[in-house]
Amino acid sequence: MAKRTDSNIYTIVFAVIMVIVVGSLLAFIANTLKPRISENERLEKMQNILYAMGINNNNPEKPNSVVFIPVTEAGKAFNQYIVKQYVVEGNNIAEGDAFSIDLAKEEALAKNPSYQKRLPIFVGKKDENTYYIVPLRGKGLWDAIWGYISLDENLVIQGAFFDHAGETPGLGANIKERFFMDDFIGENILDASGNFAGVTVFKGNNDPENQRKTDNKVDAISGSTITGNGVSAMISTYLKQYYPHIQTLVNQK
Repeated sequence: MAKRTDSNIYTIVFAVIMVIVVGSLLAFIANTLKPRISENERLEKMQNILYAMGINNNNPEKPNSVVFIPVTEAGKAFNQYIVKQYVVEGNNIAEGDAFSIDLAKEEALAKNPSYQKRLPIFVGKKDENTYYIVPLRGKGLWDAIWGYISLDENLVIQGAFFDHAGETPGLGANIKERFFMDDFIGENILDASGNFAGVTVFKGNNDPENQRKTDNKVDAISGSTITGNGVSAMISTYLKQYYPHIQTLVNQK
C-alpha cells in the first residue's frame, strides 16, 4: 500500500500550501521594507541632484572616483541648496512639487495624446551662484539611461550625473564614470549664434582634454556608440523642452 505522501493529491496540496506560505511571506517582507526602500530612493535622488550641481565629496586627487555626499546629510543639504522647484506643463511653468515627478511614469502617461507631460526644474544656490538642475531620461543600448544636468544663467553646463539600468560594463556603463560626466562641465548648450544646440557625444571629436567648450561636443566612449547616441538624444530631447522655461526663470531674476 502506497504512502499518502506518494500520492498526486498530496503533492498538489503540498505545492499549493508552499506557494501560499512563500507568497505570503514575500508579500509581508516587501510590505515591511517598502517604507525603507522608498526612503532610500528619495535620498539617492537628492544625492544625484546635488551631485549635478557640484555638491559632492569628490577628491581632486582621485579623478576616477565618484563620491556622493553621505546619505545622512542628503536631506539637510538638499533643503539648504535647492531653493525653489518648478513644474512645467506644456507652455506653462509654475512653482510646485518637482521632486515627486517621475520622468519614467510621465513618459508612460504621455503615450496618451490627451495627457500633458510634466517636467521638473530645480533651482539651486551655491556660493551666490544660481543653478538650474533638470532631470533627463533616454534609451541606451540595452535599457533605460537617465541623469541630471545643471546649467548656469548663461546656459553653460555646471555639472552632470548619468546612470543606467543595464549598459555593458567597461563600455556603455562608463557613462556613470567621473571622467565622462566631468567632460560636460563648461560646455555650452547654445551655438555661436545663440541658438539651442545641446551637447553631442561625438565619436572622433579628438578633444581628449576637453578644452573646446563652444563646439557643443564631448568625446565619445570607445566601443559604446549606441549608448553615446542615447545620451546625445536624451540631452537634446529634454534640454530643448527645458530651454525656453529656464530662459524665463533667468529673465525673472
